Amino acid sequence: MKKLKVGVIGVGEVAQIIHLPILESLPELYEMVAFCDISPKLLAKMGQKYRVGNLYPNAAEMFEQTELDAVFVLNNMEYHTDCTVAALQRNIHVFVEKPMCVTEEEVQAIIQARDASNAHVMVGYMRRFAPAYLRALEEVRTLGPINYARIRDIIGPNAFFTSQSGTRVYRFDDIPAEAVQDRKTRNARLMREAIGDQSPETYAAYGLLLGLNSHDISAMREMLGVPRSVKAVVSSHGGRFKTAILEFDGYHAVFETGVDQQGRFDAHIEVYGEKKSVLVQYDTPYLRQLPTTLRIRETFGDGLEETVVRPTYKDAYTCELEYFHQVAAAGMPPKTTPEDYLQDLAIFKMMMDAIK
Repeated sequence: MKKLKVGVIGVGEVAQIIHLPILESLPELYEMVAFCDISPKLLAKMGQKYRVGNLYPNAAEMFEQTELDAVFVLNNMEYHTDCTVAALQRNIHVFVEKPMCVTEEEVQAIIQARDASNAHVMVGYMRRFAPAYLRALEEVRTLGPINYARIRDIIGPNAFFTSQSGTRVYRFDDIPAEAVQDRKTRNARLMREAIGDQSPETYAAYGLLLGLNSHDISAMREMLGVPRSVKAVVSSHGGRFKTAILEFDGYHAVFETGVDQQGRFDAHIEVYGEKKSVLVQYDTPYLRQLPTTLRIRETFGDGLEETVVRPTYKDAYTCELEYFHQVAAAGMPPKTTPEDYLQDLAIFKMMMDAIK
């Protein structure tokens, strides 16, 4: 079993809560050898905490000066394409967190760079690696004709969960002003390229699709396929809440999402057949080892049977990183590819075109 030498680009909140602890917990699979971040104090702190001495302020220096088998691209989405392409040009395997990028043109640039390299690109859609979700894919195939489906993701602030669990997230105020401005400029340009000149609320609605809702749409698509059309979308509260009606062959699905200040995390997919329904329930990923569960309801004669399946307490992120090791070390083709992500962008565009 080959141990991969990995670099991490972006050691902020998601890296601190999720990726770095998991990489450390899998020493037989991964060795963290280099970190990159634009905050010098944060970079030094994470280097000290995880005993990583190769610390870089930008990805170009890291790629030039450190030998890597794979890189985790965990920084802001505006820089994912640049970092991914630069890694591929050096034949370094890439794990890039969702959203992989903002525009279709960026996807094509990544595909072109990957095809010219000897490396794979895997997009970080951890919900699709949860054992309960994989079991649900099998159960949905037994439903027969589908009558209806519901995809929901209504959540409160991540800090609600991390503050009560004692999770420490380090932040420093030493990010250069020019870096802050560069991100704003890039974001504005990429948003215009993606959906044209729009109102701030519309940009916020698209940003939520890219961020939180890419999880939902990606998992929905693997389970149900790509919808034929988006019949209607309503956006409200500054783009923070959306409801959409999606048309599939023979049935419709409702997609509902929102972000507020309630301390709860309600993310699930439920698919209804004539006598059986399948529900996958996710919990916040910001608390490790909270299980993803599968609930099956089926009618037999006069009785209704309900089964709750919890295959494991191993969190979906760990399953995902174990899978990525097979991709980078053994050459297994990933299922969450750039082409796979491109289908999500196509659905986002359908939603934005239908928004009211």
